[in-house]
Amino acid sequence: MDIIPVVDFDPYRLGIGDVTDENLRELGEELKKAFCEVGFVYLKNTGIDQKEVNEVLDVSKKFFMLPENKKSAFKRGSCAIHRNHGWISVGAESLNPRRPHDLKEAFNTSSLRTDIEWPSDVDGFRDIHTSFFLRCKELSLRVLRVMALSLDLEPNVFLKEHERIGSETNGSTLRSLYYPPVKNEHVKDGQIRCGEHSDYGSITLVFQGHEGGLQVLNRNGEYISAPSIPGTVLINIADLMQRWTSDVFVSAVHRVLLPPAGDSSARQSLAFFVQPDDDVIITCCDGSDKYPAVNAGDYLMARFKDTYS
Repeated sequence: MDIIPVVDFDPYRLGIGDVTDENLRELGEELKKAFCEVGFVYLKNTGIDQKEVNEVLDVSKKFFMLPENKKSAFKRGSCAIHRNHGWISVGAESLNPRRPHDLKEAFNTSSLRTDIEWPSDVDGFRDIHTSFFLRCKELSLRVLRVMALSLDLEPNVFLKEHERIGSETNGSTLRSLYYPPVKNEHVKDGQIRCGEHSDYGSITLVFQGHEGGLQVLNRNGEYISAPSIPGTVLINIADLMQRWTSDVFVSAVHRVLLPPAGDSSARQSLAFFVQPDDDVIITCCDGSDKYPAVNAGDYLMARFKDTYS
């Protein structure tokens, strides 16, 4: 498949209470086809509109434009409650360790606790991020329910393993990403904005700004573009879900390329990384031993170690 399919999620969008079994069956068939063949799908009419996305992007950019000494007070690892919460500077990550460091910075919202410090130099930063986190959580749970039904599993089989999203015992994270303008003379050989990688957990929700650069590796081993489609959310399978479903759902490798020569624009996106609760043991849901059992929290920490080594 050379393009990522677009699926209309309107029958089960946020705000809809009752949904028919027929609607869920049809949605499940469409999602299963996309996740089996590509590992990615665009959802439209989810109930999260572009205005909400733009609000998070706008307040995030104000933070990213602050002097580094203002941002470093909230550096990732400084929050004892949740070590993944906070700001990541340009060059701190290498999602493909074989390449030079990634040309991006980020702010991770990993905890909704009220007793942690947030940036105070940007009005609304905390409230806007935590509100959007909860919206993404709600949509994610609906998608996970449809995915379970598509596999003829009990509808809550995935939901019950994601009950603590937003707490210190679940690694789910809303990540606001900023890719600064690229100065070609400062780019190292082989360096790109975000190195090739697959995500770590269950699924990921991606909301892109208008800038391009995201590419997905298809089943034929070829990279295809995943452009921004306003009003949609791009959803992909992550590694634990591939293990969970014994390779029925595919965790696709993806990357973000440098902008074309002469393009001095920045790039922004939002990603909501959905993780099972830390103490969940992931085993193959078909009862096979294709993958050994793994603790979700331990797996996440191991992947972080590779990224930040």
